[in-house]
Amino acid sequence: MTLSRPLQLIPMLLLAIAVAGCSSTGGRKKGGYYKDDGPDANPPANLDQVPDAVPKVEPYASGANRPYVVFGQRYVPDTSGQPYKKRGTASWYGKKFHGNSTSIGEAYDMYSMTAAHTTLPLPSYARVTSLVNGKTVVVRVNDRGPFHSDRIMDLSYVAAYKLGIIGPGSGQVVVEAIPPDEIRRLASQGAPAAAPPEPASATGSAPVSAPVAAVPVALTAEPLPAPAPGSAPVRQSAAGGPGNVYLQVGAFSQPANAQSLVSRINTQLGAEGAPPASMEQSNSLYRVKIGPYPDRQSALNAVPLVSDRIGILPSIAAQ
Repeated sequence: MTLSRPLQLIPMLLLAIAVAGCSSTGGRKKGGYYKDDGPDANPPANLDQVPDAVPKVEPYASGANRPYVVFGQRYVPDTSGQPYKKRGTASWYGKKFHGNSTSIGEAYDMYSMTAAHTTLPLPSYARVTSLVNGKTVVVRVNDRGPFHSDRIMDLSYVAAYKLGIIGPGSGQVVVEAIPPDEIRRLASQGAPAAAPPEPASATGSAPVSAPVAAVPVALTAEPLPAPAPGSAPVRQSAAGGPGNVYLQVGAFSQPANAQSLVSRINTQLGAEGAPPASMEQSNSLYRVKIGPYPDRQSALNAVPLVSDRIGILPSIAAQ
């Protein structure tokens, strides 16, 4: 990645103030939003349809990627492109900061898929997966924070909403950076690094359905159209039995989103000798499963590997 031309050095004190945008020390309510912060009184009705951020290679912002100090703690942003994957607590920030400048000078929009992080490059992209419900979103990291030792990311209001942590105020997640090399590779393969957009909504947004929590369900077979060339395999549901045990890692309303996850899983787990991932349609959902495993115990033994490699905690589901 080519860095943008360095600007005049910013005094460290001013930089610390600028990057502290979402780091108010006013206290949290139940680990959630900051004092005097919170959701808007009249949020848009189509938050479920707000599209994920679409990763692209962008020049890093000058100034915002230099080492800085906030509240006596020194932070060193990593622009090396090295892999980053960490489990921890994510929180969110809302109306108190809506319209304020982020660390790279952009206006913070609580209804855009963005996030704040202490050391990821600005701007950059990351996948955030809830360890509670398995939902995954892609966000654009364009701000610094949260400056609390027990949190790893501050999400925008809508990103937190799509992950189901608006009510609790925070939640356990896995944050995985999407490095420039991966963005270029996926672009060259024609595969989306994030879920592709659907037709425009009434507000002009291009909605993308978030994954539904992965839970074991009884599946009913139904006819399927022939898959498009090069798309992920689509399976009909069938009765369970020996050799028909699967790990379910997500369910989507749009097949393209499920195919994107299938591609990512097979890329990341292919070298591990794991069974392949595939897509199965059941009613209006497209479920992503890994298998088959010879028995339930084999599938259970594979859960830690799958969770570690793709950042989604799977559930057992018979085919």
